[in-house]
Amino acid sequence: MREERAVPAEIPDTGSVPFFSQARTFDRLWPSISARVEEVFDNGKFSHGRQVAELERQLAEYTGARFAVGVNSGTDALVLLLRAAGLRPGDEVVVPAYSFVATATSVVLAGGRPVFADIDPATYALDPAEVDRVAGPRTRFAMPAHLFWQMADMAALGEVAERRGLTVVEDSAEGIGMRQGGVHAGRHGAGGVLSFFPSKTLGALGDAGAVLTDDARIAELVSGLRHHGRFGRTLDHFPGIATETGLAGTNSKMDDIQAAVLLAKLTCLDADIARRAELAAAYTDRLTGVPGVVRLPQVVDRGPGSAAVFYVYLIEVEHRDELVDHLARNGIGTETYYPVPLHLQPCFAGHRHVLGDFPRAEAAAGRAVALPLYPDLTLDQVERVCSVVREFLTGRCA
Repeated sequence: MREERAVPAEIPDTGSVPFFSQARTFDRLWPSISARVEEVFDNGKFSHGRQVAELERQLAEYTGARFAVGVNSGTDALVLLLRAAGLRPGDEVVVPAYSFVATATSVVLAGGRPVFADIDPATYALDPAEVDRVAGPRTRFAMPAHLFWQMADMAALGEVAERRGLTVVEDSAEGIGMRQGGVHAGRHGAGGVLSFFPSKTLGALGDAGAVLTDDARIAELVSGLRHHGRFGRTLDHFPGIATETGLAGTNSKMDDIQAAVLLAKLTCLDADIARRAELAAAYTDRLTGVPGVVRLPQVVDRGPGSAAVFYVYLIEVEHRDELVDHLARNGIGTETYYPVPLHLQPCFAGHRHVLGDFPRAEAAAGRAVALPLYPDLTLDQVERVCSVVREFLTGRCA
């Protein structure tokens, strides 16, 4: 058993700053995590068991969804959601040209064809007007990705979808805690997903994900598809291997160890979200007006009941790649989101897009960089990061 250690709220640090770390979080939560892990060993079922069932219940309560279905990754959540929502072979799905590649490859894996559209530069999310522009006779779905800190404009997207006869599913992998009009991310269409990749706002020790939906039929289909297409009682059911197979599914059961970690971390999720907002505000305060900073995060007002959540603090800068190298030489980690937009990825060469097709996505891809942002980060570390950024850009852009 690991001994619990007291960790000060702020530790002055003028050394290296990793892009992501949760070491102090695990020190603090270890008693709760270890107790839940011991329950997994006592139960003897290491995936698709009691901890997963409890996590599903708590996720549904937190998000307001009727159903939360645990799976083994955010990517699988997208694939299974698309299949359960009725995607047929060859159906087109409009996706943003600027996102993680899984937003588009999940469509391919589910049997569909992604159709790319440009983004709203303020939110980096799918532009509803662009959905209207690119949708064609074979287009049946629109799938916005809620990136970095804020959701897409779901009201405007819903109007386009209704007029064009499209089903909306949400790549809300980064969206836990985000709300629009009082409705949590993932609940504005047929369903959405959550990713629990370790660096996410609610992160596991490895890969894990979930599907959120208010549709009982979609929840039932996802629940079966994640367990080789078996329906009936499978969750926390040892003889489940003999359950009849209803359709061709896959093995996407969530591990109970990951569920145990997530249950422990869920207790401090709101505090973590508040800490992320505090750190984001500190970055904005220190970087406002710095030469060479093209764009700082903007939170667009979506009305009452809407909430942004800073999963990533993303800035757009001139000389982005040189800045990344400079920060690395000073021991500061960064992440470049996403240097090659989806329509120019080699795996989608068959779509025959060229540079210039989606200029707003391409502009973000050439200038965007994420700075360290996680609850364990200190304000002293934020100051160090900003100092190095100012030092480089002030000299480079003078």
